[in-house]
Amino acid sequence: MTFSLVAHCKNTGQFGVAISSSSPAVGARCAHARAGVGAVASQNITDPALGPIVLNALQSGQSAPEAIAAIVAATPYIDYRQLLAVDAQGRTAIHSGRQVLGVWGAAQATHVAAGGNLLANDRVPQALVDGFNAAVGHLGDRLLAAMQAGLAAGGEAGPVHSAALLVVDRLSWPIVDLRCDWTESCPIEAVNQAWQVYRPQIAAYVQRAENPTIAPSYGVPGDE
Repeated sequence: MTFSLVAHCKNTGQFGVAISSSSPAVGARCAHARAGVGAVASQNITDPALGPIVLNALQSGQSAPEAIAAIVAATPYIDYRQLLAVDAQGRTAIHSGRQVLGVWGAAQATHVAAGGNLLANDRVPQALVDGFNAAVGHLGDRLLAAMQAGLAAGGEAGPVHSAALLVVDRLSWPIVDLRCDWTESCPIEAVNQAWQVYRPQIAAYVQRAENPTIAPSYGVPGDE
């Protein structure tokens, strides 16, 4: 039903999540990140509340493995959940419960963790990690390269219909929050197209928030 990765950029300190699913609006439920703290994906039979709970644990000083272990020990129905987390030191952790659906898998390295369920094969998560580590550029570029690598490795067992890209930096709000909530074509490509438009404007939107007196206008109707 879903494949995703969470990642930390050791050079910029940014955190991000990229995710795709056969379900609608996966980004609204499953992608979580907090500047300076970490990133979490909460998927399979999803409980969106788990993302903020893990982020709170990371913010309190727990490592990603400690936070995931605490959630697993204390949370009802945890066998139905799949959780991925990365913290500010690049430590990663994954939980895949006994009730995770279909073919599932997980892979992790320093600064990145990937997982999925109802996959075409169990090699997809490693393809996500390898794709991320092989890519260069902005964290968003690397996350989308990983998703494309996962898709090329087989992706889900069936077609995916939604996707999302979430990136946080030093601000209280995401500098990137792009979603395709439903399409009959490829949602990962739809998010990538939005990313190509949005990426050159990220700094300007941050500047508008911090000091609108010097922020540029793009000169289009309704520009804001």
